Amino acid sequence: MMPPEPEKYAIITAGGKGERTGLPVPKQFMELHGLPLLMYSMQAFLAYSPKVKLIVVLPAGMGKNWEELCHKYRFEHGHTVCTGGNTRFHSVRNGLAHVRAGSLVAIHDAARPLVSTALISRCFSMAAQKGSAVPVISPADSVREVTGEMNRRIDRSRLMLVQTPQAFETNLIKAAYERQWDPSFTDDACVLEAGGGRIWLIEGETQNIKITTKNDLVIAGALMHAIR
Repeated sequence: MMPPEPEKYAIITAGGKGERTGLPVPKQFMELHGLPLLMYSMQAFLAYSPKVKLIVVLPAGMGKNWEELCHKYRFEHGHTVCTGGNTRFHSVRNGLAHVRAGSLVAIHDAARPLVSTALISRCFSMAAQKGSAVPVISPADSVREVTGEMNRRIDRSRLMLVQTPQAFETNLIKAAYERQWDPSFTDDACVLEAGGGRIWLIEGETQNIKITTKNDLVIAGALMHAIR
């Protein structure tokens, strides 16, 4: 008899202020092609499987705004909302508090609205097999390392650009997040690695861009028009 499939969770980190975009509201709440950015990621996970349990991490004081957006855009699928912390590390840890042991969890930045169901599927599949799954892509540009006034070429074939979602066996990532925050923790893979966990890489997607600036919003809008 086959063992039961583990529960699957998706933590959507939307706790940032989005100051680098220069927009009047955090970028995750900005509308693009008729929908707030945050909802695109949520819809992608639900398209992968309506059984995925969604956890949305919001900036402090934005709960009421989110309720109004859900009502406005008729987003009625049940999900858990929690408040973010001072850093992404603390926001993810707050989200993990709502994830049951023995499950699989994908942690995804709301600023990546173009994530595909195919990538989500690959992440969960690898995490189920190996305990972790981190999508990466090769850099298209040449890369140089700068130290003070000096710089040198780096072989870009040895470098990878890291994306989300990053998926994990829940017990592993929860244990890793029990440690103290460190400024070097830029993503979940860093946290797991600091705790001695192994990072397994999978192929990411070039269209899975992260929106950081106003120009990124324009690019994302064009991509959405082209692929959806």
